[in-house]
Amino acid sequence: MASRRSTVAGGESEARFLSRYDASRFPRPSLAVDVALVAAKDGALRTVVVRRTEHPERGRWALPGGFVGIAEGLDAAAARILAAKTGLSGVFLEQLYTFGDPARDPRTRVVSVAYYALVDAGRLDAAVREGVARARIVVPWEGETGGPVELAGDDGADLLLAFDHPDILGMAVKRLRGKLDYTPIGFQLLPPAFTLLELQRVHETVLGRPVNKDSFRRRMLASGQLEATGESQKDVEHRPAELYRFARRSAV
Repeated sequence: MASRRSTVAGGESEARFLSRYDASRFPRPSLAVDVALVAAKDGALRTVVVRRTEHPERGRWALPGGFVGIAEGLDAAAARILAAKTGLSGVFLEQLYTFGDPARDPRTRVVSVAYYALVDAGRLDAAVREGVARARIVVPWEGETGGPVELAGDDGADLLLAFDHPDILGMAVKRLRGKLDYTPIGFQLLPPAFTLLELQRVHETVLGRPVNKDSFRRRMLASGQLEATGESQKDVEHRPAELYRFARRSAV
């Protein structure tokens, strides 16, 4: 097979073409990633946001985000930025959507490849540091209607999001709701061992509505996705519930 850099039909070689190629002839947008971190706690979806200390949108809150390095892959950039801004690593990350409205950032043309990250609620505290806050996601629409969402801080006060981040976070909620019933993605919002009640509450929190307890448990136990750990809850006042784990956690 001929080399890609060979001369084609008597013309110049690809190597020579590339050596004199002037990329500056074409305007190029900046490329960023933004990460919507989602957890489920006390009946509400929660996230962490970073306060902006510089213009534009100074003083507002933003999803963990930043620009992609010139030799950096998108997945690597998302993991790097999430770890740098929240201290969280080794979490479930999946590409969500590309946001490219020409006016989404007043500085310049910025295209953002958004990701969503899922963690169990116990890891949220580790993400809080100076300039980083926990927030409750307020979803003003039902089902998979979609649209922007709002945030409320631990004190109940509104947290104003910068740029188009209300839409990014709303897209993450919509995606999570849409995938919950046909993928095991909900297990990423739980610790390694959990009760059936905790699993049910995660589903209800994501969906924003109650589910039937008996049919939900039958469906989960018949799904083949659960296996009993042989242990029960500890340090509880009521009768200890049996603990389960996801049988194929690495398959998500």
